[in-house]
Amino acid sequence: MTTFAQLKANLLDSYRNEFPDDEPTLCSFAPGRVNLIGEHVDYNDGFVFPMAIPLGTVIIGKALDDSANNKCYIRTLSNDVDEPKSVEVDLSKEISRLDSPKWANYVVGVLALFLERTKPTKKQAFRILIATSVPIGGGLSSSASVEVAMCTFLELLYQSSSANIPALSKVEKALLCCKAEQIYANVPCGIMDQYTACMAEANHALLIDCRDNTSKCVPMKDKEVCVLVTNSNVKHELVAGTYAERVKHCQEAAKRLGHNKLREVSSMEELEKAHDKMTPVIFKRARHSVTEIQRTEAGAIALSNNDYQEFGRLMYESHASLRDDFEVSCEELDQLVELARSVDGVYGSRMTGGGFGGCTVTLVKKSSVTKCIDAIKKGYKGTASFYEFEPSGGAYSISL
Repeated sequence: MTTFAQLKANLLDSYRNEFPDDEPTLCSFAPGRVNLIGEHVDYNDGFVFPMAIPLGTVIIGKALDDSANNKCYIRTLSNDVDEPKSVEVDLSKEISRLDSPKWANYVVGVLALFLERTKPTKKQAFRILIATSVPIGGGLSSSASVEVAMCTFLELLYQSSSANIPALSKVEKALLCCKAEQIYANVPCGIMDQYTACMAEANHALLIDCRDNTSKCVPMKDKEVCVLVTNSNVKHELVAGTYAERVKHCQEAAKRLGHNKLREVSSMEELEKAHDKMTPVIFKRARHSVTEIQRTEAGAIALSNNDYQEFGRLMYESHASLRDDFEVSCEELDQLVELARSVDGVYGSRMTGGGFGGCTVTLVKKSSVTKCIDAIKKGYKGTASFYEFEPSGGAYSISL
């Protein structure tokens, strides 16, 4: 598992090789996240229950002092994104969405909205290199990690200048990054990923109320219990349309029920009474959303009481609902969950992230982690990757 220090060292080496006469001065980091329970409900104003992970994105760079040059140089070192690996942004022109490369829109969008929000007296040109240890397309929020790292870098960049910009709260920062992904990357995401990258605390999961953007930290300090993330290494791309389709299904269900969001549904009884107003598919999407919101609230209570058996039961229920009602799982994810379920010492397992590939998250006794990994390696039809995570903190910046 690549650490922050290793990512930073690799970036420094790459920067010095490319610009041998020019040292970087600024550095930022933002984590990825794994969602323990509460999937596909953030855009329904529901509850989600993620934690930040030690994998993340590091950005290093510096302000460019040439007053005649309004161009920003942005480069990624990732091998898993589309070409080209570098772009230039002219600050003297309107910043617009790029047709290609797609990866750059997650960065350029944050830049555009940051400038729009803070209105600096002078726009500052810069040069940055980006590296991430979050697997892209794995459901661990590589996109939000990049966005929040970028916003954190911009805060540091402008705080060190004389532009006199207003400070952003962590919630404002998360909302800005979320909006950037929606507008520039064309992903109709909810607030969970960006919020977690900004607000997470070490040794805690984060129960987020996506209706009012408030949160509660729930301790996760039991060293006898491990969060095991298993990457199916089946990649998904949320902008392909399947994610957006599910969002529209939920919007349609809420409309048929007379609500703005499915969070407003009071009970399954209310939903059942409106069964005839919906197509079977729309009803199933609503059923997942309503029950998943309930599971997430119950899960946070269970985990706060160290009731791992109950939390695990809710994880399995969540996966079944995502598989059968929301239809965002896949054969590989289902297999990973069932293999984990077969191991003594595993409390629960479920797919995590947008779906159609990516990762599962498993709550397991620390003493059973090796048995679980061995069982998956032996039975999984693909080649999985494994990560043992403890809850990590949110984004931060340092001067080099």
